[in-house]
Amino acid sequence: MLCLRDEAVLIPQPRGSLPKVCAGLLAAIATGVLLFTSPERIINLVALASLIVTLGPLLSGLCLLAEEVLHHSSTRYRGRSLLGHIMPACGLGGKTLLAAAMACLLLYATKHSLHHKDQHWELVVLVPAVYTLLKSLAVLGLSEVEVSVICEERKMNVAHGLAWSFYFGYLQLVLPSLEASIDSFRASHQGSFQSRGSQKLIVLIPINANISHKLEDEDSNIKFYDSLPNSQMDMAGIRGRVYKHSVYRVQDEHGKTHECPVEYATPLLTLYRMSQDRNAGFGEPERRQQVLLFYRTLQDILEQSLECRNRYRLILLNDEHEEDPHFLSKTILKHLEQQNKEEFCLSSAPQQETNKVAQMEDWHNPDPMSREPTLMISLERPQPLRGPVENSDIS
Repeated sequence: MLCLRDEAVLIPQPRGSLPKVCAGLLAAIATGVLLFTSPERIINLVALASLIVTLGPLLSGLCLLAEEVLHHSSTRYRGRSLLGHIMPACGLGGKTLLAAAMACLLLYATKHSLHHKDQHWELVVLVPAVYTLLKSLAVLGLSEVEVSVICEERKMNVAHGLAWSFYFGYLQLVLPSLEASIDSFRASHQGSFQSRGSQKLIVLIPINANISHKLEDEDSNIKFYDSLPNSQMDMAGIRGRVYKHSVYRVQDEHGKTHECPVEYATPLLTLYRMSQDRNAGFGEPERRQQVLLFYRTLQDILEQSLECRNRYRLILLNDEHEEDPHFLSKTILKHLEQQNKEEFCLSSAPQQETNKVAQMEDWHNPDPMSREPTLMISLERPQPLRGPVENSDIS
């Protein structure tokens, strides 16, 4: 069974700043070594290295700029300005140009050491040219980690689009009216929805993205009960589009049944079918990562949504327990029990505060008719009302 601690282990968290710290540490160590070996040339060497490093991306950006201006300026940029959009898109942004300009200024300020016999100015020309060639051949391309960081920071993953689509196209539309639908269902089905936690829409998110269209096929302890009243609304040219939820009865180990609306997150079907299609270029490892990112993104979206707050329950299903035939029902019942405890704590806390306030008011304003007289006996020796009189000389 997957608990919150297990979720923290499975779900990838946003990457931190450790690479930046390591890069800064390496730069500090290299600068310290040069400061120890060649203290009189340290500024000139740092400026020369900065110029060589920045010229490579500048030349590579110029090559990209030629392609974009000649062949894609009208179709990809639609009349956007060269300086404002095309050049930054090719890597010729302000940071790169500023770094190159600062390196040139440092070299000019240290021009007294420009003709030092140990300096190889040929590298200023050769290294950027070789860098541009290797970059164009994808030898110096971005690593998978760097691509992943860019996609996650800019919300460019498949999972981000699916999560936002699932929210705007479905959850945001149906969750606000879920409570009214359940109340109408309870009126026509006596004795249903006894527990408070079952009145939330349970959304199942299996990590393997393998979804069964009938929950009975996954677990024999889960039976279809009925459907909630349909919600209809006009959407995207479709008149009276119908949205509905299925109510299932989940049987526990004691034979007691618990009703709750349960369904899988339908965007996972897209991820699963993409991993089965050769043209999608989407393997099983990528699918697993996208499912976890989908769960994290959807959870973040729903936590910030006022319309959907306290109306849903996301359950991440680990695929390492497939040998248990009743894993799904146990997981659902566990979350229902946890939800019941949370609701009980939230509902009992204000009552406890009210009782405390009432007790304080009774203490400060006691009712004389509600208290019986009591006899208080002290075992301590009696003390004089006044202290001992000190002897003084009378003149």
